[in-house]
Amino acid sequence: MTHYDAFETLKIVEDAPARTMYVTLNRPDTKNAMNFRMVEELYEVFTGLKGNRSFRTIVLSGTGGTFCAGGDVKEMRATDHAFHNERVDLDKMLRACNTADQIVVARVEGAALGGGFGLVCVSDIAVAAQSAVFGLPEVRLGVTPAFISPFVIERIGFTRARELMLSGRRFKAQDALLYGLVHQCVPDTALDDAIGTLLGDLKHAAPGAVAATKALMFEVKDKSLDDTVAYRAELLNRLRGGEEAQEGLLAFMQKRPAQWAVEGDQ
Repeated sequence: MTHYDAFETLKIVEDAPARTMYVTLNRPDTKNAMNFRMVEELYEVFTGLKGNRSFRTIVLSGTGGTFCAGGDVKEMRATDHAFHNERVDLDKMLRACNTADQIVVARVEGAALGGGFGLVCVSDIAVAAQSAVFGLPEVRLGVTPAFISPFVIERIGFTRARELMLSGRRFKAQDALLYGLVHQCVPDTALDDAIGTLLGDLKHAAPGAVAATKALMFEVKDKSLDDTVAYRAELLNRLRGGEEAQEGLLAFMQKRPAQWAVEGDQ
């Protein structure tokens, strides 16, 4: 038993041999709408895994055939609770997911609307069932996708984001693939197989190298080449002398899988 067992809105399953954690949004009566408690618990998961090399992958999904229908409208209307405070902060949660040391995989079925759309945007790899529906309906509710907006724009670009944010229209997974929101669109019955195949590919990635590569991408993406050359050189020099690189390079020369790729296969 872990402290995750006390969560009210999430189901957590740890597959230690496969270095994978399954995080399932678990408010089926509301189609996994995101309330303050869910934001708090997701933040705890992602911050709690910072620096943890036991897990290489986090699979994010929703229970009951729905990924996430957005924010909890009833809670939003009924409470004066601030959306940006020390205890519950949607922006902090999205940033923590976005920069997690692990590969975050979104397994999307049903609806991914509003805040659920935002979660897809901060995943590293998103796989969607063909029947999945996406949208940013906030303007149709008289509000705005305030917290998720930077992540949406970064994911799909300014031009497409303005059309979707201002219209609030819904669209299917095939369009999500075209827009760059998701990376794979598969038949509904093939979703779990697609996730399994993806995890099989990702097991070849060393956990420490995954964390370093994600940090690298965020460090260099908005800076000039000159500003990051020293950082890039130092990172490569430091990693290549580490245990992971020594094992990975030796495995390549010996034409065998690296140790982390075969863990849990026995």
